[in-house]
Amino acid sequence: MKNAFPFLFILALCVSGFSSAGFSQGSGAGPSGKLFIIGGGKRPPALVQAMVDASGLDTVGYAIILPMASSEPDTAAWYGIRQFTELGLPAEKFRALNFEKGSYPKAAVDSLRGARLIYITGGDQNRFMDAVLGSPVYDAIHQAYEVGATIAGTSAGAAVMSRKMITGNEHKHPEYTGDFRTIEAENMEIKEGLGLLPEAIVDQHFIYRMRMNRLITVALEHPGTACIGIDESTAILVEGEEATVVGDYQVILLRNPHEGRIQDGLLGGRGMELSVLLPGEVFKLR
Repeated sequence: MKNAFPFLFILALCVSGFSSAGFSQGSGAGPSGKLFIIGGGKRPPALVQAMVDASGLDTVGYAIILPMASSEPDTAAWYGIRQFTELGLPAEKFRALNFEKGSYPKAAVDSLRGARLIYITGGDQNRFMDAVLGSPVYDAIHQAYEVGATIAGTSAGAAVMSRKMITGNEHKHPEYTGDFRTIEAENMEIKEGLGLLPEAIVDQHFIYRMRMNRLITVALEHPGTACIGIDESTAILVEGEEATVVGDYQVILLRNPHEGRIQDGLLGGRGMELSVLLPGEVFKLR
């Protein structure tokens, strides 16, 4: 397994025909692609198949796996590809590209731009954005999305979809415990993500890891933004201004229409909207 990823990386650069997926140009009315955002955890075959169906990968095109969020990108790439080949899709459809900060080979970027499906693995969203932000890779992901590609990600790969990205760090409680026990002002760290969801913020592993306090905090400090908590083994499929819940469990949607209030460092607010959405339900992003 340790040697598989470098081989895939070299192969992705050398195989001809991987720079164009045959997409038509966008109309200018917004991206023509889709987002498939997974809340982490196990990815049952039905969930992976839904991702394939959304992208049309079973009939045309190829997929690029981006494992830069992982501290073990070789392993993340291997498992990322295996989830698709276990459905019977041919391995030749998949390439893994581990871009490093400051190193963006043109052939690899061109391959990314032409992909039918771009899949971002889990790990640390900060690590991923450190390699991608302000780079040709960032631009290529957006260009692929504009002309019809499906951009998918799980866990950290879900968090990076937002423009305002939850990093997982707390300013006032820097020692990470996994518990978000307060609703405090100026505590949750937000950085710039990919911006594919410009008016929403995504949180992942949501119900399973009891992250409601974190999302409430973010919603209070970012009024007017759709704050979306996606549970494990669950995804949202974003098409235009609508999102559909896919998978086994629920999605939490918080909307805060008003500015939050601060008293002695504590955040407060009234009139927040809360929805608990079941598989198959559709909601508006705006």
